[in-house]
Amino acid sequence: MTASDSTASSPRRIGRDFWIFFSGQTLSNLGSSFTNFALPLIVFKLTGSALNLAITSAAVFLPYLLFGLIIGAWVDRVNRKRLMIVVDSLNALFVASIPALSLLGMLHVWYIYAMAFVASTLGIFFQSAEFAAIPSLVGKDQLVTANGRIQASFSLMGFIGPLLAALFVFFVPVETLLFIDAGSYLVSVFTLALVRVGFNTASQQPAEKKSIGHDIAEGLRYVLRHPVLRMISLMMAMVNFFSSTVGFEIVYFAKKQLFLANWQYGILVAAGPIGVVMLSLLAGTLHKRFKFSRVALTALALEGFFTILLGLTTFFWLAVPLLALTNGLGILFDINTGSLRQAIVPNELLGRVMSIAGVLAWSAIPIGTILGGYVIDRTRGVTLDLSFCGLGVVQNIGLVYSVIGCITFIIPIIFAFTPLGRAERYLSKDEPAEAAPVVEPSPALPAAE
Repeated sequence: MTASDSTASSPRRIGRDFWIFFSGQTLSNLGSSFTNFALPLIVFKLTGSALNLAITSAAVFLPYLLFGLIIGAWVDRVNRKRLMIVVDSLNALFVASIPALSLLGMLHVWYIYAMAFVASTLGIFFQSAEFAAIPSLVGKDQLVTANGRIQASFSLMGFIGPLLAALFVFFVPVETLLFIDAGSYLVSVFTLALVRVGFNTASQQPAEKKSIGHDIAEGLRYVLRHPVLRMISLMMAMVNFFSSTVGFEIVYFAKKQLFLANWQYGILVAAGPIGVVMLSLLAGTLHKRFKFSRVALTALALEGFFTILLGLTTFFWLAVPLLALTNGLGILFDINTGSLRQAIVPNELLGRVMSIAGVLAWSAIPIGTILGGYVIDRTRGVTLDLSFCGLGVVQNIGLVYSVIGCITFIIPIIFAFTPLGRAERYLSKDEPAEAAPVVEPSPALPAAE
């Protein structure tokens, strides 16, 4: 344990270390957006197969289910900053290997599957450590603002990157774009090395070595016994189960209900990150005026409301701002629930709590998405004619969207009557967050635990 590690436990406001960290991760996210743009095109160029594209996506998703809990527990046992430097160094090497093999004429789609799997696994290490590092860089009262700025930069790079990549492919092979991502990982390594503060607290020096299984069980017990964390996990699983269909079926919606050309579809998709940036930047301001739980639950209810309107619209230029709002409100919900976890959970447990939250949330997505796609296929031909009120004919995909919106609107109303609706009672200004994991305060409303 270094001296810098011990200083991480003291309250910090947004300062030099955070801005160095923020700058490095912003540039790294820009590089990653080039890969996100290029990799599906490379797979399609090699195979011309939709199935191969699906396998690539599965290779990215599978590590979360296989390794999420183990990695999260392990991250809490090591020097997080050193781990992040090693992970990004490896990422630079693996990502650069894809265009290098392409230039040699030796690239095969199976290698891309393997690299997608490895990169996703490394990403779990990095994300768990990054989530746990933020409270070491800023004070607890600045968590929402810091997380909002990070999410805003991530979304802005996700918007800018594909636009730049689309220009670059006029001049260089698409595989070459991955060299940019590899370089951005090296930038992240350099900036992480410049951060002076450690990402572990002094309390993380263990008195005795315990097994990874013990650490996983400890993290699970902490989440499941804590009234607020338990409710967040349940709510996130429910939201992802229903709302994942909206994101994954946006192409179907654009083509079948809005009848968009490809350039219009590009504008529609670009609206999402813009909404995310705008609402992310408002997160800190809203937190100064309203409670964590009120902002989170209100944002989720509004997301459901605007999803209903999105499902009912048949007009392109109305769908664009509605999609921006639904994406922005969704990330505002994520920022506040994530910040609430960071404020409650002891720093030495943050890595495994992050991974547990990720596994619970991601596990619901494939089931919900498959069910949503099945319902859309089974209801093909079902329409609702709203021409009498100027809305046009709503297709089955729009009706599914609207039903999902209704469910999403109802979920936060239900959870407002659980401990999540009074989450601030579990936060102590003078005592460490671990003081309140299982003690239920006298509720003003009946708790549904």
